[in-house]
Amino acid sequence: MKKFRDYNTYFKLLILIISTSVLFFLLYVALYVYTTKQENNLYKTTQKQYYNEVSSIIKLYSKTPISTIIDITFWNELKKFTESKDENWYKANVASQFETYEVDYLGVHDIEGQFIVKTSNSKIKTKNFIPKEVMTRLYQSKLMRFYMKIPEGVIEVFGATIHPSNDPKKNKTKPSGYFFMARLLDQSYFKNLGEISSSEVKLVALNSKSNVEVDALEAIVKLKGYNQTDLANLVFKRSFNLHFRNTKEILVVLILASFINIFIYLYFSRKWIYKPLKTITNVLETGNETSIAVLKNQPGEFGYIGNLFEENNYQRKQLELSKEKAEESDKLKSSFLANLSHEIRTPMNAIVGFSDLLNEPNLSDKSKQEYLKIIKNCGINLVSIIEDLIEMSKIDSKQISPNYKGIDLDACVKELYETIRVTIPNDKELDLYFVENKTCISNNILTDEVKLKQIIVNLISNAIKYTVKGKVTFGYQINEEDKNIEFIVKDTGLGIDEGNLKVIFDRFRRIEDEFSVALSGLGLGLAISKAYIEMLGGTISVHSKIKVGSEFKFTIPLIYDESIPIPIPNQINVLNVAVKQNYQTILVAEDDNINFLLIKRILELKKYKVLRAINGQEAVDICRENVDIHLVLMDIKMPVLNGFEAFKIINSFNPKLPVIAQTAYASVEDYEKIMELGFTAYVSKPLDKEKIFELIDSIFYRKV
Repeated sequence: MKKFRDYNTYFKLLILIISTSVLFFLLYVALYVYTTKQENNLYKTTQKQYYNEVSSIIKLYSKTPISTIIDITFWNELKKFTESKDENWYKANVASQFETYEVDYLGVHDIEGQFIVKTSNSKIKTKNFIPKEVMTRLYQSKLMRFYMKIPEGVIEVFGATIHPSNDPKKNKTKPSGYFFMARLLDQSYFKNLGEISSSEVKLVALNSKSNVEVDALEAIVKLKGYNQTDLANLVFKRSFNLHFRNTKEILVVLILASFINIFIYLYFSRKWIYKPLKTITNVLETGNETSIAVLKNQPGEFGYIGNLFEENNYQRKQLELSKEKAEESDKLKSSFLANLSHEIRTPMNAIVGFSDLLNEPNLSDKSKQEYLKIIKNCGINLVSIIEDLIEMSKIDSKQISPNYKGIDLDACVKELYETIRVTIPNDKELDLYFVENKTCISNNILTDEVKLKQIIVNLISNAIKYTVKGKVTFGYQINEEDKNIEFIVKDTGLGIDEGNLKVIFDRFRRIEDEFSVALSGLGLGLAISKAYIEMLGGTISVHSKIKVGSEFKFTIPLIYDESIPIPIPNQINVLNVAVKQNYQTILVAEDDNINFLLIKRILELKKYKVLRAINGQEAVDICRENVDIHLVLMDIKMPVLNGFEAFKIINSFNPKLPVIAQTAYASVEDYEKIMELGFTAYVSKPLDKEKIFELIDSIFYRKV
């Protein structure tokens, strides 16, 4: 007898396919049966809970009228009324409170069952509908609740016997009369019950057939009369979505698929496995070229074997395409590195070159000033390039997020206009125009002011850069309907061709023409602006024609600031700093020798006394020991204790001491973090001498 391992591969595979299919078929059937049972159990349990819930709601809904009728019917005055039948008293003391009882009918009968008086609204016109038998039963039970039919429809009736005030439990005295309250089961009644029970409520006749829906729960409450006979049914319906219909349908599909798979496996395993294996065996045994040609036409892996050379050619083409892509990537990378190297080396060349020329002994003062100006401008350009690279890196790593706050948009844009207008080079015959918004803004706009300003400055600066003669116009429009603000920057410059319009927002891409070559920059300005706009929830577009000009449009969401602004006192002006003296003492916390030397030389120009701390802990110790320190310039990144930690300690024992953060962390987020911690002011590296003096003077020359 053959062992299983002795059978051929096709037979083994066939056994595996059949056994696996049968196993899955049985599994799907078991899951279907289990799911059906679970669905039935869940529905029954939920249906039972729903009925109990409805019953409790009906009892609760009747609780208020029951409490009211109990309170009214042990009342001396009402007892006397059943004897005196004084309608004026009834109107003044009972009928006047009818609206508060939240019923549609009030009726009073004497002990003999004779009708005395009634009060009702427009819903119930019938005067007396209480049978004598009800009062006979009520005499014994003292309190009844039942349903009955009247010409206006089915009503819910509450009845109680009338007793003196000293008999609240109605077990000391005999009844003096009967008091009835009723409410009509109308649409208002059903609506209230529906809202309480989250159900659809309706009244149906006893013989009506109920159509139970699969996706709904139904609770039927029988409305019983005073003699416990059924009058009608109150039907509650609520949607029920916790069924397993989709699961069962999927399982049915899987069961059918299992059957179909068995036949498909048998057919295609013979076609795709048995025949190709037989052909391979024939090829291996005989080397028949005809068999090789047949094998090449087989599908799947066997066809791959027959078409090995064709596949090899295909792989070679793919490798060539991959090589071209890699070469293009390397080219772009090399182009970027070359551009970066060029943009950095250009200002560095000027800085190093003109610094070397300053050492010439016969150099005139005018030349020295010219060289120093060139060195300073090149340094500023270099810092701008580095800041763009850092900003783009932060955007890529998602370290930047919008800082929304309310701003006066009109004042913000006008301020930008005044700031940019004075920076236009005198050698350009160029005018800058601001088109004022015609729509009145009723409130401040909620957005990130810093990023919005940066976007506008980038676009206007580009327009000025590429416009030799003519005008640059910018403004904004409020679109209340679309809930956005559209900004427009338009110039009469060189324009952009169709090819470059597709890449101007890409990183490190610049328009390559004779004019652009003469301009510096990495080509990151528009990429950063686009990233900021998308961060704020807007879009940007551009339209341009060569030698006509360009028009950039971008939008941001129109969100009004509904918060109430809280005035923040100017920290610099309110600090208790001594009035300007001849020689103030300033502590400089700086671990870098060159940076400290620069700051010291700057401060000594104003004859300030300068102390140094080389780390945060030393700054804390000096401030604690020396009470004559008037100001601290605190570097943020220092050993032992950083600037943040040192500031917290100093502020704890000398909160009135002004501390200015001076750091190479120059992003908006860093500035906001520093000011939130309570620093007096902030200045970023590279340090500007005039800004430092202006900042220190604003502290020492505080307004008194």
